[in-house]
Amino acid sequence: MTASTPAAGSAPAPMSLFERYLTVWVALCIVAGIALGQWLPAPVQFIGRLEVARVNLPVGALIWVMIIPMLAKVDFGALGEIRQHVRGIGVTLFVNWLVKPFSMALLGWLFIRHLFAPWLPAGELDSYIAGLILLAAAPCTAMVFVWSRLSNGDPLFTLSQVAVNDTIMVFAFAPLVGLLLGISAITVPWETLLTSVVLYIVIPVVLAQLWRRALLANGEAAFDAAMASAGHWSIVALLATLVLLFAFQGEAILAQPLVIALLAVPILIQVLFNSSLAYYLNRLVGEKHSVACPSALIGASNFFELAVAAAISLFGFESGAALATVVGVLIEVPVMLLVVRAVNRSKAWYERGVGRTVGA
Repeated sequence: MTASTPAAGSAPAPMSLFERYLTVWVALCIVAGIALGQWLPAPVQFIGRLEVARVNLPVGALIWVMIIPMLAKVDFGALGEIRQHVRGIGVTLFVNWLVKPFSMALLGWLFIRHLFAPWLPAGELDSYIAGLILLAAAPCTAMVFVWSRLSNGDPLFTLSQVAVNDTIMVFAFAPLVGLLLGISAITVPWETLLTSVVLYIVIPVVLAQLWRRALLANGEAAFDAAMASAGHWSIVALLATLVLLFAFQGEAILAQPLVIALLAVPILIQVLFNSSLAYYLNRLVGEKHSVACPSALIGASNFFELAVAAAISLFGFESGAALATVVGVLIEVPVMLLVVRAVNRSKAWYERGVGRTVGA
C-alpha cells in the first residue's frame, strides 16, 4: 500500500487546495498563457522551436517532473491483490479498455465531425478527435486516489486497479491509439507515437519505481516527505505546461472561444456514461459498494498529464489535439465531484441491488 492510500475504514482525507480548485487554476493558466502569447510572442516561439525528433525539450522536462511523482505512488506489488476482487477488476478493465476509448471515438465522430462541425475550424476537426481519443486511452493514475477517498472506496482495490491499469497502459496505449486514429481516418505517426510511449510511460515508470524503492528503503517517513515535496513540483510543472500550451493556442481561442465549450460536451457525456456503466455492472455482479465506487471513478477520469504530453508530441503545441486534452483537465474536478456525490448518495440503492444479486 502506498503512503498516500488511507487504511480501510479511515475517514476520507480532504482534497488539497490544488485538487479542489484545479478548474480555477486551469482557467487562470488560460488567461496567463493567452496574455503571454500576445505580449511576448518571440520568447514563446523560441521555446516552441526547442525540439529534438518532434519532442519539445522544455515541455518534455516539465512532463517528467509532472508524471514521475504520481507514478512513484503506485505500488505494482498490489497486483497480487486483484484476486480478492476479480469481478470489480474485470468491470474496471472492461470499461477502461473496451468501452471508454471506443465510445469516445464514437462521440468524437458524432459531435466533432458532424453535429458541431459548422462551429469548429474545418482544418482542426481530425485533430480535435485525436485529442479526445488520447484523453480516453489513458486511465487515471493519481487523481483516482482522491476520488476513491472521497467515496470511501476500498484502498487496496483502488491501489490494485491503478497498478493493473498502469501495467496495461505500457503495452496497450500505442496500439489502441493507433487503431482508433486509423478507424477515425486520421494519419497515425507511428514513430512519434511509439517515442511518446517510451518517453512518457516506459521511462517514467522505471525511474519512478526505482525512486520509490530507494525512498522506501529509508522508511515510510522518508517516502511520505519526498512525495509531499515532489507533489508541489508536479503541480508547478503542470501549470507551467498549461501556460505554454495556451500561449500557443491563444490566437485560435480568441478567434473562436466557443471551441472549448463544444469540446467539453463529448468529454462530459463520456464521463457520465462510463462511470454509470461501471457502477451498474459492479452492482450486477455483486461487488461491494466500496469497490464499485473506485471502479466507476477510474473509468470516468483520465491520466490527463499523459494525454497532454502525447498530444503535444504527436500534433504540436498549436494543435487542436493539445487543446482537446486540456479541456479534459479543465472539467476534471467539477465533473468528478458530481460523480462522487452521485455514488455516495446512491449507496442504499446500490446495496439493495447487490443483496438481491448475491442472494440469487
